[in-house]
Amino acid sequence: MTDDTDAHAHLPGAPRRPFHGEVVAEVVRSGVVEGRHHGAVVALRPDGRTAWSTGSVDAWVFPRSCNKPLQAVAMVEAGLDLPPDLLALACASHSGEPDHVDRVRAILAGAGLDESALQNPPDLPMQASVRDAALRAGAEPSRVLMNCSGKHAAMLATCVGNGWDTATYLDVDHPLQRHVATVHSRLTGDPVAHVAVDGCGAPQLSASVTGLAWAFRCLAQATEGAEHRVAEAIRAHPALVSGSTRDERALLDAVPGAIGKLGAEGCYAVALPDGHAVALKIEDGSDRPRPVVMAAALERLGVLDLPGVDAAAVRATGRVTISGGGSVVGEVRPRLPAT
Repeated sequence: MTDDTDAHAHLPGAPRRPFHGEVVAEVVRSGVVEGRHHGAVVALRPDGRTAWSTGSVDAWVFPRSCNKPLQAVAMVEAGLDLPPDLLALACASHSGEPDHVDRVRAILAGAGLDESALQNPPDLPMQASVRDAALRAGAEPSRVLMNCSGKHAAMLATCVGNGWDTATYLDVDHPLQRHVATVHSRLTGDPVAHVAVDGCGAPQLSASVTGLAWAFRCLAQATEGAEHRVAEAIRAHPALVSGSTRDERALLDAVPGAIGKLGAEGCYAVALPDGHAVALKIEDGSDRPRPVVMAAALERLGVLDLPGVDAAAVRATGRVTISGGGSVVGEVRPRLPAT
């Protein structure tokens, strides 16, 4: 663990090591630790300095859907002009609820397109309860139901507005994706060292965990420009960025002014307008410890003591129980290093 380090140590030129996680959560059943989750976590103070960290927070990772607000900033800079609710969908890993799907279709219609233009894979709603309801109603996998469809619709709308080819919008050398890479590097302070294909088919850009925290801090503190517009859309519509019953929505409701976004493979970033920020990556990719570690990290950083924060609600987002015989017999508990 490190404390009080320079927030700019992650910038280009810093040494890069393979990702290595420390124990950040334990799985406890009937009082016995039966498993552990490793990961990397970094917490930034309001002045941008690192309050503390654990794991290799300067190693390259793929932040997965945590990159969506950064991609949205790039799209707004390129001329995308959406009202806040639709811009929130551009940042979303949505649950596939009707409010989400209707707004994805609205983004496409505004650009003179329909669902056939989407190039993300067909899927059913991401959230289990929404998926079950959709199946009972006779739904089949479709591109608009896939959780990344809002981002893809916004990418297509950006292309239409600029006269760029919509058939190749996912190509890494497309003008849109080149601009996304430039903005991503500017916000994270990290050069784009690795480009992969994300689950939705879009280019996935690498960053460090510290760079991810820094980028969300930049958005949360912005008072003008594309960063401010994206942050305000997330603040105004957290249920559209995630889902009406998701833990991310509950956390943002509990912390005034906060912005946040989860990503696949155990990624998560949250930042406040005062400059506090936390980013994390769970090494085994499990989503189970993600909210547990975030809630504990925010508490350790002192965020739960800030005016207006509903500390009990934040702690509740980090409560993940273990069942046995139909009853609760344990929990996933954080194990952040001591100061």
